[in-house]
Amino acid sequence: MRQRTVAMYMEIGCFVSCLCGWVLNCSTLATEYWVISESASVVLAAGDYYSNLWMDCVADTAGVSDCKYYPSMLDLPVFLHVCRALAIVSVIFGFWGAVLALIGMKCTKIGGSELANARVTFAAALTYLASGFSGMIVYSWWGNKTRSEFVDPYFLELKFELGAALFIGWGGSCLLICGSAVLCYFSGRESFPKRFNITPRRPPTYMTARTRRTYMLPGLSRPTTVIIPASHQSYIESRGSRATGGRRGTQESQTLRSVRPILPPIDSAV
Repeated sequence: MRQRTVAMYMEIGCFVSCLCGWVLNCSTLATEYWVISESASVVLAAGDYYSNLWMDCVADTAGVSDCKYYPSMLDLPVFLHVCRALAIVSVIFGFWGAVLALIGMKCTKIGGSELANARVTFAAALTYLASGFSGMIVYSWWGNKTRSEFVDPYFLELKFELGAALFIGWGGSCLLICGSAVLCYFSGRESFPKRFNITPRRPPTYMTARTRRTYMLPGLSRPTTVIIPASHQSYIESRGSRATGGRRGTQESQTLRSVRPILPPIDSAV
């Protein structure tokens, strides 16, 4: 009972961690500050440039901002298409992971048996894990591209720096990966008990055709019991009794041979 209570609280903690990470990842899709650049080359005022997966924006010192969506989806680079796809996949996986976790957790009591609930929770953990890795790939790839362009001396276009959305996404992805990994471990122990509870194997033995007795292989010290048929057991007992009788007869003959006759003294005979 105590072990079940500990597992239930661990599931609740992992679910809360994964849910918070999923919410953080979802919030980055609506955030414009994936990359940001401060430039003073704008006419009459300094301006800030920032962009995300969907648009480019510019803001002046007066607080007026103007955003423009990317004009043509087919004209965009492959890098941007892949990042969009992975970000959406991360959100979808996180949603279905939450649904499966609510069905399979011990505290909800929605599913069927304990084994079925454990396997549903294990599937939810794997879904959350896929969501976390998808988000981590997006934010790490985007950040690496921004860094490489910033340190490249031959890159003549406007250079950007890492925005707040990337750090939020990294934090959310870490929460997803850590929570799903712990949830996967605890639910996997209940889903596949035979793989976690390994029983020791019996040592191999061999049997001779003459005696039908088993002997252990070299290097093994665990005895093995073998059942001998009743007919063979009676044959062994009769053979042993014969051997015992033969030994007794031999001993008696030896004792008779060793005893010498006692002769009367000469004086008494006279």
